[in-house]
Amino acid sequence: MSELRLREAIIDAVLPPRVVRAHCDIPCGIYDPHEAQIAALTVVRMDQLIAELPKPAAGAKPEEMEAYGAKLARYTAVKETHSERVKSELRILWGDYFTADHAKTFPSLHETFWTAMKAASKARQGTNLADAQELSKKVQEIAEIFWKSKGAKTTRVPSMQKPGGEMIYPAPA
Repeated sequence: MSELRLREAIIDAVLPPRVVRAHCDIPCGIYDPHEAQIAALTVVRMDQLIAELPKPAAGAKPEEMEAYGAKLARYTAVKETHSERVKSELRILWGDYFTADHAKTFPSLHETFWTAMKAASKARQGTNLADAQELSKKVQEIAEIFWKSKGAKTTRVPSMQKPGGEMIYPAPA
């Protein structure tokens, strides 16, 4: 083993390398706000399902209570996972795609991202449908900025998903 490899092995033994995950960091140039929009709609849908979930009546059978608790837990877990997915997708766009030049072109860029991240946290913490809808709205604002930064006009298309809402796409040329 060379002296350099021996040093690296010792350093790795004392300070093991961390596992690092990223979208790309090459950078690959493949970015799209679509996943963030889908995740935000999922948060909306989970809050809808939670609101529609009938609470067991007083004196309900244990299996009814258990079924209610299981559904509530599943809806909540999915909502929290997708709230975090929104934040992850937005962090990739904010940190890897957008540049200082974009911030000059779109002066509200950082504020828009900051409020979207806060909206994702708020939607994750509670089950207020209005909070989830606000998150979806913020993600749509970012999608519009993203496509405009690429020189594309945008179009709003009905999501055709159960929670309703719209998706932001680049308009056909």
